[in-house]
Amino acid sequence: MNKMQKALALGSVAAMALMGTAATLSADEDADLVINGDLEMIVRTEAPDHLDGHLDMIYSGWTFRSDETQAMQMDDFDNPAMLFVEQGIEIFNTAMGTEGNSCATCHETPENLSEVRAVYPQWDEERGEVQTITMQINECVTERMGAEALGWSSRDMVNLEALIASVGRGNVVNVAIDGPARETWEMGREIYYTEYGILEMSCATCHEQNYGNYIRADHLSQGQINGFPTYRLKNARLNSTHSRFRGCIRDTRAETFAEGSPEFIALELYVASRGNGLTVEGPSVRN
Repeated sequence: MNKMQKALALGSVAAMALMGTAATLSADEDADLVINGDLEMIVRTEAPDHLDGHLDMIYSGWTFRSDETQAMQMDDFDNPAMLFVEQGIEIFNTAMGTEGNSCATCHETPENLSEVRAVYPQWDEERGEVQTITMQINECVTERMGAEALGWSSRDMVNLEALIASVGRGNVVNVAIDGPARETWEMGREIYYTEYGILEMSCATCHEQNYGNYIRADHLSQGQINGFPTYRLKNARLNSTHSRFRGCIRDTRAETFAEGSPEFIALELYVASRGNGLTVEGPSVRN
């Protein structure tokens, strides 16, 4: 091990030690999320059985944010992510490709997709694979509209996903992991607990073993994705789930998987299932 590697390793140990001694508190662990004064969210509930005792309770990332950030998500007029939802509505109603179809051609209104976000990713029997919402959108774009596929984290794609999430707010996350989806789920679980990079950290290192502790002057959450896409104050834009996965793995000083890769699709299925019992609350606001 060279000097640089030793320094990084020691830095990792020091960081973990700090995390371990920090106060395990969220900004307001008893706060309740009610959007626009009437739409109640489930932000804490008993962990689903398939977590096998790893967690007793699960918490939305909202519960770990500051009072100010929490407040932004409680009112659509204050939530900057809703600007992108408006752009998503425009895309929804705009014809694309050679077929002259728009999303509205088949689905009429976004509200007709209100139950989608809570159950994705899910097994697609026709294609014989687990599909994410991103994949389903691109199936419609290419096969029903005759247009070019949208980029995985492109502006139009993330705005459409934000729109779908917004009309699904309040629905309880219930991602199926049985049957043919099980193999993909197990692959995602393995990735979640695998240590990556020079810092030798896994998803579980932060989001299971140290949630609620401080890192970089901010609280670690459980890494729940029921609020995605999410507007991050850090970069002032909407962020997709796979973009966030890339950022996390990059922070371990590892070579990350590509957005839309089988690895990230499996990880998305597994992480989504960890939030079963919470409610859809995207597009959310995070630090």
